[in-house]
Amino acid sequence: MPYAPTNPARAARFGTIAFAGVLVFALACVAAQIFRTDLDWTTAPLSFYLLGAHGQIVKAAYVALAASLVALGLGFRAACVPARARIAPALFALGGAALVVTAFAEPATRPGPHSLEARIHGLAAMTAFLSVTLAMLWQSLCLRRDAGRHVRFTTALPLATLAFLALLAHALLRIGPRGISQKAVIVLILAWLATGAWRLRTARAAVAIDAT
Repeated sequence: MPYAPTNPARAARFGTIAFAGVLVFALACVAAQIFRTDLDWTTAPLSFYLLGAHGQIVKAAYVALAASLVALGLGFRAACVPARARIAPALFALGGAALVVTAFAEPATRPGPHSLEARIHGLAAMTAFLSVTLAMLWQSLCLRRDAGRHVRFTTALPLATLAFLALLAHALLRIGPRGISQKAVIVLILAWLATGAWRLRTARAAVAIDAT
């Protein structure tokens, strides 16, 4: 659905920041899958790459994605009707904060009793996944409801719904290799975030074209 940002310049700036953070995270994680030959990417969750070789780079990528989540929330708040633009930014910010905790709390890598730090890591990771997917769903619904806009994100709701259902399947069904199912969820989330950020980046140009 087309939309006209209430503050297109601000929305575009935050969209640029968000897109850059998503891109950094995606590139770092793909590189980690390639260079960490000691881990089987089909079974190892992404949190395992926070430890060992290149772990600091992956942690930095987590922080970059956390910043992009906050920026994306602020960008959509600048782009949307204020009354409808409060919940999604708060959920994106919560997801970003949880992601930072996930990056720096050491995960459990072996079966058996987990340390307090590993439990904090697990709780933070679940909070990040759930907060972000719920934010995506809410923001998608807001975009469908708000009329009179200029940037199009027609795939927002289907993609957000697919990501949320994939997350539920990963958490509840436990079918197939865990590494593949988790990374499939992450790919869907990144696709939504990158597309949303790009739409915000082009919001200012769209408004300028319509004004001529």
